[in-house]
Amino acid sequence: MNHMHPHHFGSQTEASPHHPVVAELTEVLKNEPVNEEYYHLVVRCSPEAAAAQAGQFFQLLCPHSGEAQPFLRRPMSVYGMNPQTRELEFLYKVTGAGTRGLATLRPGDQLDVFGPLGTGFTFDPSWRSIVAVGRGAGLATLAPLARSAKERGIHVTAILSARRPDLLVSVDLFQSFGAEVITVTDARQTSGPANVERILRSLIAENRCDAFFTCGSSRLMRVQQRLAHEFDLPGQVAMEQQMACGIGLCYCCVRDFNVDGEIVSRRVCWDGPVFDLKEALP
Repeated sequence: MNHMHPHHFGSQTEASPHHPVVAELTEVLKNEPVNEEYYHLVVRCSPEAAAAQAGQFFQLLCPHSGEAQPFLRRPMSVYGMNPQTRELEFLYKVTGAGTRGLATLRPGDQLDVFGPLGTGFTFDPSWRSIVAVGRGAGLATLAPLARSAKERGIHVTAILSARRPDLLVSVDLFQSFGAEVITVTDARQTSGPANVERILRSLIAENRCDAFFTCGSSRLMRVQQRLAHEFDLPGQVAMEQQMACGIGLCYCCVRDFNVDGEIVSRRVCWDGPVFDLKEALP
């Protein structure tokens, strides 16, 4: 496949919310550690790939890392996208053979990507202020929300959680788009569900929470679910799940959801990865 000539896997139709998906070789522009756990990867891609929405993901074909060849592509949520400069950004943690392979990429190298996949976050035009709560992978997945919200004139309060202050990533990105950032950490004993609930209740009382957005912590998701029911607030959760195909064919990423009291199985990659907060099960 020629560099930068994407292969289209389908066009948008009235029946499907999914945008055009491309498989292509991208050029690595930057791949640098931001702290001892996370790397920031930037690639130049086609306009179709750069048109990804907040909450969507790509399947990345990770290069060899010496000891193992990753067989399956790795799902990676979009950390940033810029159709004007044709750039895609990913924030990832080195945890296994696949991400160890990603960490070996240097500027000028090529990376095979497939996407954008899944359904992203959606916004209600009536919202004035939303709250994003993220931990772990959620620090990357929720980051593009700030840009999308600003484009719509919606204020964001981001509650970002990590084990230690130096592992808090995407704080600058949220702030660059005008979001207010509240950081909570295990080290400072501020990241527990009780304290996060206290913060959320004060935001609700100040009419600064028209909707919840969350990713990366089941404990914090449950707190938001409880408050969503108590105050009748909408919410969306981006689910993390192992995936093989990324396009709904292999059914390895199925999870259960509670829809009006009935347990329904859905594929995270195709029906999500963003779901209604009130229907998600931990």
